[in-house]
Amino acid sequence: MTIPIPSAFQTITGRRLAFAAFVVIAMIIAGAVGFRVIEGFSWLDSFYTSAQTVTTVGYGDLAPVTAAGRMFAIMLMLTGVGTVLYALTVLAQAVIQSELIEAYSLRRKLKDMEKLEGHYIVCGAGRVGRRIIRNLQRQNLPFVIIENDERKLSDLESDGSRFLIGDATSEANLLAAGVEKARGLATCLADDAANVYVVLTARGLNPGLHIVARAVEEQAEPTLIRAGANRVVAPTIIGSQSMARALLKPAIADFMDSIVAETLDLVFEEIAIDSASVYAGKLLKDTNLMSELSLIVVAIRRKDGELSFHPNGETLIDDGDLLIVIGKAESVKRLVELNNK
Repeated sequence: MTIPIPSAFQTITGRRLAFAAFVVIAMIIAGAVGFRVIEGFSWLDSFYTSAQTVTTVGYGDLAPVTAAGRMFAIMLMLTGVGTVLYALTVLAQAVIQSELIEAYSLRRKLKDMEKLEGHYIVCGAGRVGRRIIRNLQRQNLPFVIIENDERKLSDLESDGSRFLIGDATSEANLLAAGVEKARGLATCLADDAANVYVVLTARGLNPGLHIVARAVEEQAEPTLIRAGANRVVAPTIIGSQSMARALLKPAIADFMDSIVAETLDLVFEEIAIDSASVYAGKLLKDTNLMSELSLIVVAIRRKDGELSFHPNGETLIDDGDLLIVIGKAESVKRLVELNNK
């Protein structure tokens, strides 16, 4: 999250700079007119002499020769030096104040990130990263973006996104983004070697972090897994599978696309069951998942990692299970509320 320079400061500083520039230009023009009238110089020579006088550079090849011209030059020097000094002072103040405010904004941003816990980190704000960011924004989840190309972040600054401009492979940047207290990290850089380095660094800083990595090349997947990624996603493979499904089984492809796009108001969700959950220790048929909430339990992942697809009503829900359900967004939201009571 960036803290922009206050608009009042920008307005006041802009006006002062504009006024200072106007006064300097007006002084040079007035001097040029004076030298033109008094000394009879050409307009070019008049502006040249006036600029030398106002900026106190001094006279070299061209100088006023008449008494009136020299008196005029003296007055122009006295007023011009003050005008130029004022303009330089305003410019210096603007630069220093903007630097101070930027440094203060950076401190505020880092302090804000230090307070985050259970958030997500997105490394890279390219085409893949932006889709992840949009999903996180849609679910109102806290996240931090690390991107070294400031141009990619220009349109994200206005929506309150937290981001760091820098190299995602840097341990210092990952620490500044709160990797030690983060819930998950997605590294979607355009280079497999960089993604491997991010995974290795992040896993070393937070052994319990859930890491999803992008594989640019298909053969990079096992390397990323060995580096510590929990999941590896290869957009080229997923894209080709999606195209094959659309070609061979268009009805299924339409259904899957509708779920992803949420146009049918159907969503997938995973529900973690702990000992305090109202569903812990119950048979699936004794819950309100089907009867009241009209949810379909697609699978149950046990604590030991075993995955049970399409469980029947006699399936026992244990502490530590992860229910994977599909249903209307309202019903899923209600399930989350009941499970967290």
